[in-house]
Amino acid sequence: MNQIVISGTGVFTPPNVITNEELVASFNKFVAKEHASCNPNTKLEDSSAEFIKKASGIEKRHVMDKSGILDIGRMRPRLARRSDDELSIQAEMCVNAAQEALKMAGVEGSDIDAVLVACSNHQRPYPALAVEVQNALSAGGFAYDMNVACSSATFGIAQAVALVQVGTANRVLVASPEICSGHLNFRDRDSHFIFGDACTAVIVERKQGCRSSNAFEVISTRLSTQFSNNIRNNRGFLTRCEDRPENDPALLFYQEGRKVFKEVTTLVSNLLSEHLGENELDPASVRCMWLHQANQSMNTLIAKRLLGREATEEEAPNILEQYANTSSAGSIIAFHQHQSHLKAGDLGVICSFGAGYSIGSVLVRKL
Repeated sequence: MNQIVISGTGVFTPPNVITNEELVASFNKFVAKEHASCNPNTKLEDSSAEFIKKASGIEKRHVMDKSGILDIGRMRPRLARRSDDELSIQAEMCVNAAQEALKMAGVEGSDIDAVLVACSNHQRPYPALAVEVQNALSAGGFAYDMNVACSSATFGIAQAVALVQVGTANRVLVASPEICSGHLNFRDRDSHFIFGDACTAVIVERKQGCRSSNAFEVISTRLSTQFSNNIRNNRGFLTRCEDRPENDPALLFYQEGRKVFKEVTTLVSNLLSEHLGENELDPASVRCMWLHQANQSMNTLIAKRLLGREATEEEAPNILEQYANTSSAGSIIAFHQHQSHLKAGDLGVICSFGAGYSIGSVLVRKL
């Protein structure tokens, strides 16, 4: 079998930052406004930066637009409409992240012959964002979009590995442009702080011909899905046919947080244990776990169940404080930013999980 490697990674970080304090100040002004309206259905509580930090581990988040989110008359990003002749906003994010990944891999856009745009939300059904990115990078071959919610990036890597393995493509770019602020209900105290925006890029190719000095061999991938309504977003192309009000909260992200925590932590820790066992690898040999960045307590528990002890920051790095939950991009950001301590031969696992439920695990070894 051909040895497949991740030869390059890149991250695009939006320039706008919202701290917990700023987000809470806006939210609490909204609550006060609702109470002042004397709406009998108003049952809102103030939030606090301390509550957010304790509940999630998040301190701030990067977003594509700040002013629209903090405007209590709007409370959603304000993104300028672009013409069909302009590069779309998510494609632009992909190109920015891809440039860093291409540089790390030592290749050009024309060396890519497959592009996958894998993320939780695509700004349009067609033409595919991936084809737009392919065109912008002067890549060859083919391109398509895919969505497996928060597991999109790892599912995309697994798909890229399969494409290269069977010879359908030689070098694949997987990009994950997550504008999570666009699907977030900033009027919901329990979730308004969860998400941030970011985009990641990963290049997958054969080891033979790899030009990167910082490559990771892909040992194995493992994917799993199990249906659950506990994380959901109902907006789609048929929404307009259902005559729903535009402000229906069911058209935005919502979840049963406690159920998700209990069920997903068990599913993920079991899958990781099984995946390592199938490859005759001892969990104790895992040098680093780049886990999905949704909640610090979830990651702490998953790592502890796998290792049988508390994981160190080096073993299970956390980017939540700076980025918040960036959906499928989170585990890749952690991988991109926290790998310099690994030496040749060190074992690691990239794992993401979320709505579906979906779980994607990628076992890698530093070359």
